[in-house]
Amino acid sequence: MPIRQFQAQRMHAPRDFQMISPDPICVEIGAGKGKHALLFSGQNPEKRLVAIERTREKCLAMHKQHVLEGQANLQPIHADAMPWIVHALNPAQVQQFFILYPNPEPHNPAQRWLNMPFFEFLLSRLQVGGTVTLASNIAEYIAEAEQQLIEVWKLPFVKEVIAETSARTHFEIKYLQRGELCQQLIITKPEGYRTRFDDFMPLQGQNVAQQIDLTAAPEKAE
Repeated sequence: MPIRQFQAQRMHAPRDFQMISPDPICVEIGAGKGKHALLFSGQNPEKRLVAIERTREKCLAMHKQHVLEGQANLQPIHADAMPWIVHALNPAQVQQFFILYPNPEPHNPAQRWLNMPFFEFLLSRLQVGGTVTLASNIAEYIAEAEQQLIEVWKLPFVKEVIAETSARTHFEIKYLQRGELCQQLIITKPEGYRTRFDDFMPLQGQNVAQQIDLTAAPEKAE
């Protein structure tokens, strides 16, 4: 499936946007009520996690639980992930992205993560050696993502079957209790990988179009 260009410079700043520090971070997209975010930040105190959730009620639930547990290395963010990432993140700032059980978009294939032009921008924010973890209970979703990684993004990855005892998200618990097959792809950004957004600096809340060379496609490592 061909991928059109992502127009990063057209992304308007999220409401009440606040810039973050340029230090290395991990990012969870679609964090829901924060079950995985709270678990990960508790188990990895040396890593800072930004957990993005666009649904207000879910983000409030995550915030309340965060107040109770008190992880200093977790920052919940109520925003749409795409504009927030464009405005907040520097190139090669992210150590890990987590996209756990996203909407499979059964009627809109162009909105699946690895079919989206935005995925190229996401890769530009990832450090060399950094990873994207994509989990789903839909076998066809994982199979299509594998094909896109091979044919379009040209990235190395590992496919794993998620253990029946795993309990990272409420969706994961529900699917595994039903006996469904849950799988994940762990995608790695290799040395020498290039995107058209490697020099694109965060917009920092400014709604001003940037000029960027979008003539070259992503390049795999030599």
